[in-house]
Amino acid sequence: QVRLVESGGGLVQPGGSLRLSCAASGFTFTNYVVSWYRLAPGKERELAATIRFAGSTNYADSVKGRFTISRDNAKNLVYLQMNSLKSADTAVYYCNARLIGNSIWGQGTQVTVSS
Repeated sequence: QVRLVESGGGLVQPGGSLRLSCAASGFTFTNYVVSWYRLAPGKERELAATIRFAGSTNYADSVKGRFTISRDNAKNLVYLQMNSLKSADTAVYYCNARLIGNSIWGQGTQVTVSS
């Protein structure tokens, strides 16, 4: 069964850090472009970070300098390291893997930044 499973979300205080993980099963991540999206209440879905198969990355301006996306192809994992978290980062975070003609979504993991 082809699927993505996110983990690592939770409640953190402003200024804190979390690391999200996206695990692929039933397929190999290696050639896929993998992105982290987030959806906050009352807002549109936002593309937060992307990593390509060669390792190049892109970030939304809102997370640049605070978030880092990385991948471990041997373990079939993609990570999102989130530092200096703000209340505005509160959202459900989704992992997406895509290759020509194929797009796979995870179920999402909740991140709440609050004191």
